[in-house]
Amino acid sequence: MPAFITLESVSAAAPDGRVLFENLNLSVGAERVGLVGRNGAGKSTLLALIAGLRAPLAGAVARTGTIGVLDQTPDLPEDAILADRLGVGEAWRRLSRIEAGQGDDVDFAEADWTLPSRLDEALAEVGLQGLDPDRPATALSGGQQTRAGLAALLLAAPDLILLDEPTNHLDAQARDLVGQVLARWKGGAIVASHDRSLLRGMDRIVEITSLGAASYGGGYDLYAERKAAEVEAAGRALESAERDERRAAREAQAALERKVRRDAAGKRFAAKGSEPKILLGARAERAENTGGKERRLAERLQTSAREAVETAQARVERARTLGFDLPPTGLPAGRLVLAMEDVAFAWPGRPAVLSGESLRIAGPERVAVRGPNGAGKSTLLNLAAGVLAPTAGTVTRGVPAVMLDQQLAILRDGETLLQAFLRLHPSADRNLAQAALARFLFRNSAADRLAGALSGGERLRAALACVLAGPTPPQLLILDEPTNHLDLDSVAAVEAALSGYDGALLVVSHDEDFLEGIGVERAVGL
Repeated sequence: MPAFITLESVSAAAPDGRVLFENLNLSVGAERVGLVGRNGAGKSTLLALIAGLRAPLAGAVARTGTIGVLDQTPDLPEDAILADRLGVGEAWRRLSRIEAGQGDDVDFAEADWTLPSRLDEALAEVGLQGLDPDRPATALSGGQQTRAGLAALLLAAPDLILLDEPTNHLDAQARDLVGQVLARWKGGAIVASHDRSLLRGMDRIVEITSLGAASYGGGYDLYAERKAAEVEAAGRALESAERDERRAAREAQAALERKVRRDAAGKRFAAKGSEPKILLGARAERAENTGGKERRLAERLQTSAREAVETAQARVERARTLGFDLPPTGLPAGRLVLAMEDVAFAWPGRPAVLSGESLRIAGPERVAVRGPNGAGKSTLLNLAAGVLAPTAGTVTRGVPAVMLDQQLAILRDGETLLQAFLRLHPSADRNLAQAALARFLFRNSAADRLAGALSGGERLRAALACVLAGPTPPQLLILDEPTNHLDLDSVAAVEAALSGYDGALLVVSHDEDFLEGIGVERAVGL
């Protein structure tokens, strides 16, 4: 299969100079490649290198095909129309002038008469059929913007397309549509994503780590299975190498002790004066040579063992575990947690966002709120948390509740984690705060990190620490799209923690794998 892009021994660094990856080799042809890796591993940087938007520190990038990039936040003028968003604005205006009887010779000479039919086909494929190309681009919703970006790629028909987290903030229908477009795509595609459903449709998965790129044939499930087996094998290899290192150290110590005993015995023998000096000198020389050989052998064994340990550690990646546990809340079964009766909400002078919604949660239930973008899911969560007051109906909260929104605004960027914890729990002292943050893996100086400098996974973990590890943990946790911007490892860690939470959960998420992982029992639709 001919390659559209080939990277040879490529290295890249973050803006602060931190090396992201070194000696990365990768070739991609007419296939769908899922790009995974921890946040900060360099996935977006790699896509920028492939697109030619930045140069590598070292190595070479060869392109033999055209490349298109899904731009989810295009920089368009205020008067831009949908056709501009699709990359065919000028060609569309030319046809419009001709149709209005205002076209000139250049318009007729350069007119693309196939454009209307190609536009219709591209818009229909992304679920925007019937949308007027003259519609203002600013009138597009977030989901429509992503769909329009996909349509622009379909119209341009490059050999290779690059998509960076294309399903973030999309509802279930739009997420499925992205997968369908990729399934029909005949060229090459590289998709950086933590969306497990989308990754299941890939032909192979490429994982980016500090060690380079590792390729796994098949979709996400096969990758996860093979990756788990590799991690287990690497762990066993590390344990074996560490045992060998300890054994080499013991043998080196034993050799040293033998030499010390021989030296002491030789000195005692010499002190007797029963042998000529020439024989004593020869005996001492032989002892020194024997001791030197043993010492050099022990040093070689120790060096070899240390190298084996370092190699095994590299395979395990020396990454600190992300796993953490949530403290118990003691919520009894059957306790009224939340009751919403015929709730409505509308901003002043605007149509109702919600009307006649009812919801009841008792005991440690796990409830998901489903619905398309714009249906009012976040509004419902804000009403449940008391952030908003209903314009009709009643909301009763029977237990302490905390909401974590998509921006995790409970954390202030300019505060350290320690300061944030003490602000949220004024009765706590520094020792309690340090211990609480350590439980969520923010140990020692990590508690003094600024919230604004954290990655997505770290920020969610810090927010959970600040709201759940206080003197009285809330018994209802309300989460709005908690997995957006998290890498796969962080999602798995949060899933594991929430699955062991003994309080009630009210969650908005379009990630069905995540909802299943945290044990959601029922869903309400909007």
